[in-house]
Amino acid sequence: MMTAWAQKFTELLTRLGTARFSIALFSLILLVCLVGTSTADILLHGNVTVYDLLTPLLLTLLTAPWVLYFFLEMISQLDASRRHLFQLVEQLEQLREQDRVLNQSLKDKVEQLNFEIDERKKAEFARQDAIDRLSLEVVERKKTQESLGEQTALLRSFINSSPDMIYFRNEKGIFYGCNKAVEQVTGKKEQELIGLSPFEVYPNEVAMRAIETDKVLFENNQQVTYEQWLQYPDGRKALFEMRKVPFFSASGRRLGLLGFGRDITERKKAADALEKAAREKTQFIATLSHELRTPLNGIVGLARMLRDTQLTEEQRSYLNTIYVSAETLGNLFNDIIDLDKADRRRLTIVPDVQDLPAFIDDISNLAQLMAEQKGLAWRFEGPAQLPKHVLMDATRTRQILWNLIGNAVKFTDHGQVGLEVSLEAEGAGQVLARFAVTDTGIGIPQGELDKIFAMYYQVESGGKKHATGTGIGLAVSRNLALAMGGKLEVTSNPGRGSTFVLTLPLPLSEEEKAAETAHSCAKQSLDILLVEDIELNVTVAKALLEKLGHQVTVAMTGQAALEACQGHLFDLVLLDIQLPDMTGFEVACALREQPQFGELPIVALTANVIKDKDEYLENGMDDAISKPLSVASVTAIIEEFYGEPGTGLVQRSVDEDEDKLLDTELLGQFVEAVGAKVMLQSAGLFAQQMPEYLKVLESNLMAGDQQETCDMAHKIKGAAAAIGLKRIQQLANHAQHGDAPAWQENIQDWVDEIAENWESDLALLNDWLDSRS
Repeated sequence: MMTAWAQKFTELLTRLGTARFSIALFSLILLVCLVGTSTADILLHGNVTVYDLLTPLLLTLLTAPWVLYFFLEMISQLDASRRHLFQLVEQLEQLREQDRVLNQSLKDKVEQLNFEIDERKKAEFARQDAIDRLSLEVVERKKTQESLGEQTALLRSFINSSPDMIYFRNEKGIFYGCNKAVEQVTGKKEQELIGLSPFEVYPNEVAMRAIETDKVLFENNQQVTYEQWLQYPDGRKALFEMRKVPFFSASGRRLGLLGFGRDITERKKAADALEKAAREKTQFIATLSHELRTPLNGIVGLARMLRDTQLTEEQRSYLNTIYVSAETLGNLFNDIIDLDKADRRRLTIVPDVQDLPAFIDDISNLAQLMAEQKGLAWRFEGPAQLPKHVLMDATRTRQILWNLIGNAVKFTDHGQVGLEVSLEAEGAGQVLARFAVTDTGIGIPQGELDKIFAMYYQVESGGKKHATGTGIGLAVSRNLALAMGGKLEVTSNPGRGSTFVLTLPLPLSEEEKAAETAHSCAKQSLDILLVEDIELNVTVAKALLEKLGHQVTVAMTGQAALEACQGHLFDLVLLDIQLPDMTGFEVACALREQPQFGELPIVALTANVIKDKDEYLENGMDDAISKPLSVASVTAIIEEFYGEPGTGLVQRSVDEDEDKLLDTELLGQFVEAVGAKVMLQSAGLFAQQMPEYLKVLESNLMAGDQQETCDMAHKIKGAAAAIGLKRIQQLANHAQHGDAPAWQENIQDWVDEIAENWESDLALLNDWLDSRS
């Protein structure tokens, strides 16, 4: 209460000011005194006098200043106290606020500290857990590293023990690692290879191919495989199948390539052996064909001649039967030989100008005879107008049609067989010929149609094979059709017959040119040398040539042919390949060595042309034709070669002393000069070196490196000559001349003979030297 009153009093003093407040307070005191005195006088005396009023007035005047001073001082003190109190309150409030802030901060810090303590406890637990896990991980990693080390060592051991080359190169082609096989091939240790480029490791040719295949691999990000011959430090070559694959990191970034190289030299050697076996098979087929065709040619040739004589109808029928049978047998020979050619993809197509109407008439007439012999009707349909001259391989086309017609007759017991010929213009200068052979025979099931042209396939029906023969005719016929740019197709209805359709593109020939050439050739009378050792073939060919108006001189041996040519220049030489004393190639080469016979047309006679024409041309021939001779073949040869320059010559050398094993004369001189003991030592050194020589020689030959092969053969020749191994020396001499005729054909045989005979010849030499020591 006092505080509130004093505060209000102080506020009043402040509001009125000191002067006004003093006057007001003085007036109040005076008033109180007057009222108090008056009241007391009235109560005591009953009245108020002036004196009564002056007394309080004086008293007031005397006391009022002190009272005023007291009040004012008290009020001033109170106001100061109040202000100080307010300051204290404000300070207190500030202190309280600071205390509150400090308390809150302290509380926050305590909470933070508690939180940090909890976190530190957790961190400590986590640290301890991490330490435990790290310790475990260290143990596991140690085990893993040990295991990885073992696996790495095992992998490295496996890679190093691999016979295949394994290496890693970056995208710039730099080697980063390899296995032992690479070290063996390159002759460099892995540490030496690291950092090198292919040009610093391989020869330029090999390095260039490596870089080119790298580029292909990086462009396509796919593996690349190719074959590459590589040379060992000892000079031996080996064929490697090189395979490269892109190498990526775990993130998918390409780091380079992994390379693998597998030695396939033995595989190459096996393939070469197979090829050699194929050549030997070809030679066997050629010999077999020659021997089988010799009597067959006589039958065909004499049948042709007899058909031009006066015969009864019965005789002519028998003769036609003989002729057709011989032709059929000849076609079978052709199938066998063409099968071999198809296997080697060496079918030879020789188109020539042919009289198409005459060709079709010949086919139709003989087919009619075959059908009638089995009691079948023959039906032929063809356009009224046919182009007179077309370019076609008549022999191959006839072979296909004979095969189809023969099958039609074979598989038809009742009804008819037929041939339908149609032509369709195919632009300027060419027609599309369609030969359809039809029959009413057993037919072919639909499920067999896609197999009918397979090799050796024969259709079965009712559990019984209706087909007889080899089952190769249709396969060969389709190959021939494709080789001539045509196609062979079949449609069939089981029980009602089949239709085989041969479609061939036939270019048109200039009729006037063909007629003029034929007329010119018909008028030519040539002086022909016929070289043939079979009496029957001589009879047939001589009769045919003389009938055409030519003069014929016969030679039955190669030597007789060479003697006949001395002092006489023939217009044409028909030369059999297989003669009793030498080959036709040798005769041709001997003639070509003489300048006067440089342009003499020489045509090979063979049972069947089973080689490419290029092989005959390389051996001194101008062309080759099959026996037996026909008017068409002789006329075609005269058209092509008579009056035209011949081809160049290829000489062949024949070593007549090849059967002698030792050069005894030279050895005798060596023994006399240095003694047999020294020669035996030289022979022992040759025995040590020869196996390595042969390895290098064979590897270079398989690599197709002719120069290196010849160089090594030259080295073997020198070594063999030094100790008198004459046969080995002669074989190596042949092998060292890579530019000699038929080197490619004979080099493998020469190398094989060297490998097969050097040890036996060396043993013979040792025995010879031992006998003189």
